[in-house]
Amino acid sequence: MIKRILRYAKPYQKHVWFAIFAIFVEVACEVVQPWLMAGIIDKGIPNQDISYIVQQGVLMIGLSALALLTGALGAKHASIAGASLAYAVRKEQMAKIQQFSFHNIDHFSNASLITRLTSDISGIQNTAIMTLRILARAPIMILSTLFLIIQINAQLSLVLVVAVPILALSLFLIIAIAFPRFHKLQQAIDNINRTLQENFIGIRVVKAYVREDYEREKFYTENTNFKKRALHAMNVVIFNNPIMQLTVYACTIAVMWFGGNLAINGVMTTGNLVSYISYIGQLMMSLMMISFVFVMLTMTKASVERVFEVLDTHVDIVEPSHATAHEKISGDVVFENVHFSYAKDPTEEVLSDISFTLDKGQVLGIIGPTGSGKTSLVQLLPRLFDVTSGKVMVGGKNVKAYSFETLREQVAMVLQKNTLFSGTIRENLLWGNPNASEEEMIQAAKYAQAHDFIMELPDGYDSRVEQGGGNFSGGQKQRLCIARAMVRKPAVLILDDSTSAVDTATDSKIREAFFNYLPETTVIIIAQRISSIQGADKIIVLNDGKMDGMGTHEALLSSNEMYQNIYQTQLEGVSGNE
Repeated sequence: MIKRILRYAKPYQKHVWFAIFAIFVEVACEVVQPWLMAGIIDKGIPNQDISYIVQQGVLMIGLSALALLTGALGAKHASIAGASLAYAVRKEQMAKIQQFSFHNIDHFSNASLITRLTSDISGIQNTAIMTLRILARAPIMILSTLFLIIQINAQLSLVLVVAVPILALSLFLIIAIAFPRFHKLQQAIDNINRTLQENFIGIRVVKAYVREDYEREKFYTENTNFKKRALHAMNVVIFNNPIMQLTVYACTIAVMWFGGNLAINGVMTTGNLVSYISYIGQLMMSLMMISFVFVMLTMTKASVERVFEVLDTHVDIVEPSHATAHEKISGDVVFENVHFSYAKDPTEEVLSDISFTLDKGQVLGIIGPTGSGKTSLVQLLPRLFDVTSGKVMVGGKNVKAYSFETLREQVAMVLQKNTLFSGTIRENLLWGNPNASEEEMIQAAKYAQAHDFIMELPDGYDSRVEQGGGNFSGGQKQRLCIARAMVRKPAVLILDDSTSAVDTATDSKIREAFFNYLPETTVIIIAQRISSIQGADKIIVLNDGKMDGMGTHEALLSSNEMYQNIYQTQLEGVSGNE
């Protein structure tokens, strides 16, 4: 796993190697300091040699300045390498998510994907930076100080034979216990993000129903759970530092005790004892730093696994390798014995034996009870899902034969949930077709009955759109989304209950526009109101995933019981309102 994550840093390895070199110079400058200090104590002070003391002091100051400079450069390039690694991982993860089918997206919650793209990768970045700096520094420091303390007094170095195994065992136990706890901590972060996201998106509904206390309590529950899991994980990690400090102090005391006796007996000089204690401090500090890296790696391992879970997800809808992009296709549509089930429950058929044909430019209406499979049916056309069996064809070819770019450029879909992006109205409309002219954009807005209210805004088409279109009404958002789809001038246009928030007169004008603005576009309208589809060339009545009937409005009204019931119910509703 470490090898895999490191490959993302390969394009930036010059920064890695420069950081290692700079840190090596920094360590060399630091290791020499106790040796120079020993010379001052053993030679300069006893001999009262001021020039020697000044010479060694100036050298120590110079080496300290060099260590400061190279340390800063090493930290800078380590940060560049870590940030670049995170950039590469985040870029690949985002690219993978863009390839996901709806089924893949449903496997992860939105909050979880956001956490994996942000805090998980930020954790990896911070760990990469610290690991590079510490692992470049600590091993060199450990080897250098070990060599020097053995040279000074090998017998005194036996203190480390007791200390190092204690450190290794304590570190192993901390990592083994902490890892599963940090994995659960990341899941708690997902839950908090999900709760916040739901609250912010639905804040108007929350206030309308006076559910602030409920939402506050729900967040309190998740926040409390996060706190418990954080403490549960940190209660293990906190032992790392005290154990390290205790070991360092114990070693220092032992060295001073035994080394002091050696110095008193003339076996060691005072300068050597002082330098020995300094080297022991550097050695133990390096061991502490390595233990800190292992703890960080333990904390980050869960994040790495979560990131790779996204990257390793099998995309269940792939485009053919031989398909060409920007291929022009016609609007002929064929459904041939189509069956469909969602992957999470393949035994339950959502659509069963659906067959129909549409010629270019025809209008198809689809109506039926909630949960009858209307949206699932139209999502098969742009391959947001794939059929379980049967064929879906557009322009005389199976939809599986087209590239995603070709198919989804030519099959435009206005979803039930209207999605507008933060920016301007112009940017949102041109999102449907970046190459559209100003005239085409305005014309599409006019046909979608959006132009008038746009021009009433202070900045017209350059007016700001808040995230999700929160500064527009439901009907305005629907009309903007329809205009965005019409700008594309697709071969097939799907409206999934996309005029439910507009009045009947506006709905009628929008439908009339299809014949004038998009005469060769095949239009599929999912509707709850029969008035929205009664002028269609064909109407399909769906019930429980099966075709209960198909025909014109007049034919169904005379022969289909379900259609008759829907019509009668809506007719009575209109009469009652009058």
